[in-house]
Amino acid sequence: MKRILKVEEFFMFLFGIYLFSLLPYAWWWFLVLLLTPDIGMLGYLLGNKVGAFTYNLFHHKGIALVIYVIGVYLSGPILQLIGIILFSHAAMDRVFGYGLKYDKGFKFTHLGEIGK
Repeated sequence: MKRILKVEEFFMFLFGIYLFSLLPYAWWWFLVLLLTPDIGMLGYLLGNKVGAFTYNLFHHKGIALVIYVIGVYLSGPILQLIGIILFSHAAMDRVFGYGLKYDKGFKFTHLGEIGK
């Protein structure tokens, strides 16, 4: 099952690349911004509960899609870019086994424990 989920997430990542290609930005922006959602990990400096909340906020694909759709509705390419980066990053993380976090600690995710 994990393999199927990783393949699905890989195709979502490719879809994010496609959506980015529709925007008026140079490709290097995608590469530079792709890891920026990991800023959500800084919440772990304030404990597991805050860390899980901030990490999940920056890695929730539903939030990414809402931001993207608002950007499409408002014809705002910057909002579309933010949504695409959040979505693509979350899909990429899940390909590598990093899921949404439980407040027990960073290694406890909805995809299972990291490192097992």
